[in-house]
Amino acid sequence: MSFKTACLGSALALVTCATLSLAGQKKTAPGVLVQDKGKFDIKLAGQTVGHEEFEIAPAEGGWLAKGSSDIKPPEGAPSKVTGSLTLLSNGSPISYEWKAQSGKNSGAHIVFANGVARITLEMQGARPFQQDLSFNSPLIAVLDNNLYYQYAVLARIYDWSKGGEQTFPVLIPQELTPGTVTVLSTGAAAADGRTYEGLKVTSSDLEILLLLDNNHRLVRLEVPAAKVSVIRE
Repeated sequence: MSFKTACLGSALALVTCATLSLAGQKKTAPGVLVQDKGKFDIKLAGQTVGHEEFEIAPAEGGWLAKGSSDIKPPEGAPSKVTGSLTLLSNGSPISYEWKAQSGKNSGAHIVFANGVARITLEMQGARPFQQDLSFNSPLIAVLDNNLYYQYAVLARIYDWSKGGEQTFPVLIPQELTPGTVTVLSTGAAAADGRTYEGLKVTSSDLEILLLLDNNHRLVRLEVPAAKVSVIRE
């Protein structure tokens, strides 16, 4: 059971999942989310291959975290993916909707309740498909393919006051894949001559480093094994 990198065409591997075991449960203090807005450059081996625009803001008594990525890999067709995630103030998901355009269009709507994700998947030329996935906690990290603002949310639901290694159930919606990730504060981390707060996200076969500013805003994401960098403009 493993957590793998997602594909940008055939050349770029960025964060997606294969099967993962469900484990662990994490509670967090209320009101962990903060407003944020920005744009990321997505790079492969130093070459820009895409951009993502995102915004995290209060909405209708909860929070709305949304983003849109345009990817033009060195090999393969370009693609565009959007994701809209509604959340409680403690970071627990309420609903999620994604749409992808790459050859055939696809998308899904997911409703979360009592640790269950009810998924309705729509693929161009096919009938809608429904599936329920169960988790052992309502505090589920949604980490979808090529939508990196969701790691900014993950950095918020991590309990910084407690520190140490913390385990979260995770859902990769475009893969219909549940699993777990562990998150660990690594202290100071340097990149491009600047010092950040490091947060390491790992599974059985993947390591991702999040670099955050003093306010725990996501500034940079690194996937060393895939030579991928996601950098805030």
